[in-house]
Amino acid sequence: MVAHLEDVPLFSNCSRKDLQTISKHLETGICAEGSPIVRQGETGNAFYVVLEGRAVVRRNGRKVGELGPGDYFGELALLDPAPRNADVVAVTQVSYARLLVQDFRSLLRAVPALNERLLAGLAHRLREADRRAAE
Repeated sequence: MVAHLEDVPLFSNCSRKDLQTISKHLETGICAEGSPIVRQGETGNAFYVVLEGRAVVRRNGRKVGELGPGDYFGELALLDPAPRNADVVAVTQVSYARLLVQDFRSLLRAVPALNERLLAGLAHRLREADRRAAE
């Protein structure tokens, strides 16, 4: 699980030890082919990493992306449980790991130093988004 978390920009400033701690709070699940993993408009309550299988991302019914092993989504829901901006639907059976918001908040209370590293990772993500928008 640590290897999957290393690729997430939000966690980019976290140490390997931090990532091991975070990974202990992940739970795994399976979503059947054709079933939604998350629905657009629902309140975000978890961050997901696809472990196996394929999923499609649809915004307002239009396909905007595909996800496969190692891909992730919903990391901003950990910081702001706003409505989801897209559906994520399993194209094949999807095995995933997820971190629920309440577990994430408990983790932050238990490891306060993690807050600073996550904020740095978020700042990195915002800078990258700004750079891409300027291109």
